[in-house]
Amino acid sequence: MNKFTYYVRVLSGMRLKRFLPILEHASQLSGKSKAWVARDMIRCARKYGAGYHDYIQFGMYDLTEEQKATMVTRVVNRELMACLNDETKTAVLDDKGKFAKAYAQFIKRDVLDLASASEQEIDQFMAKHPRMFCKPSMGSSGRGCFIYEAPAGIGWEKFLEEMKAKGVGVCEEILPQHPKQVAVNPHSLNCLRIVTLIDSQGVPHVIYAVQKFGVKDVCVDNYGPGGIGCRVDLDSGIVKWPGVLGEGYMRQVYDEHPVSHVKFVGYEVPFFKEACDMVCQAAMVTPAVRYVGWDVGITPDGPAIVEGNDFSDYLFYQHVPQTPDGIGMLPVFMKYVPEFKR
Repeated sequence: MNKFTYYVRVLSGMRLKRFLPILEHASQLSGKSKAWVARDMIRCARKYGAGYHDYIQFGMYDLTEEQKATMVTRVVNRELMACLNDETKTAVLDDKGKFAKAYAQFIKRDVLDLASASEQEIDQFMAKHPRMFCKPSMGSSGRGCFIYEAPAGIGWEKFLEEMKAKGVGVCEEILPQHPKQVAVNPHSLNCLRIVTLIDSQGVPHVIYAVQKFGVKDVCVDNYGPGGIGCRVDLDSGIVKWPGVLGEGYMRQVYDEHPVSHVKFVGYEVPFFKEACDMVCQAAMVTPAVRYVGWDVGITPDGPAIVEGNDFSDYLFYQHVPQTPDGIGMLPVFMKYVPEFKR
């Protein structure tokens, strides 16, 4: 899809039924009239490629033109992906079974790929891990993921039939979680999302990190099911800004976890440096995919990669309370990839 076609799709997607409540919310946040906000929203979509969520989550109504130009918006992120990621090489990241094999040294858990597993391998996995984490081979945002308890005596044939009926492609050993992470939210593996970028000289860099915490009584921490993201300072591994609920366009800011009441600002992520070192190593397994968002679990013994995303969600980069200077992430990309042009 070329740039013009993508712009048309973004603008044509601004349906009135969805637009009106978003417009109302943006007007309340900005203190400006709905007419002013509507004009500015459309202008930002045309000039900067900003979608609804971009406009609100990045607080674009309060930014100068210079600040707006630094934002990695929906369209800009797509352009970065097209520039940096070779689509012929992304299958190893998109397919969770292939990923488990290619990145085995970093995932630190047993994985059963149902597409290739033998009858014996299935029975052995169930015997060793009767409680397991199940997910589709393809997909994102935690959709289709669940914890499964294998009934006593179930055989490989019945198990495989049940998994296929539920859309499961991969079953995994459940990673133990660091006690400090459990204290914030025990219902899911609270992953770090660490974004790596391979520069023009072929050197990997960590450019952003956010600690995600699940909120609802679900087994995933993704933004879609209501997870909260806390930006992590790359030098210290410490959260220095409030958390933001990533679900939908309604910006909700939290100083503490709404259930456990653990304070976000000052929270030090265990094994953060080790996690950054690990993803930089992992980034070089498929160097043709230069821009990756890694989900990393923190176990009592150190980090373990959960998965890599060649479509790295850009929305958490520039949330208002986590970007106090109003400067977005585009200058960081331009620093490491000066050949990227808008």
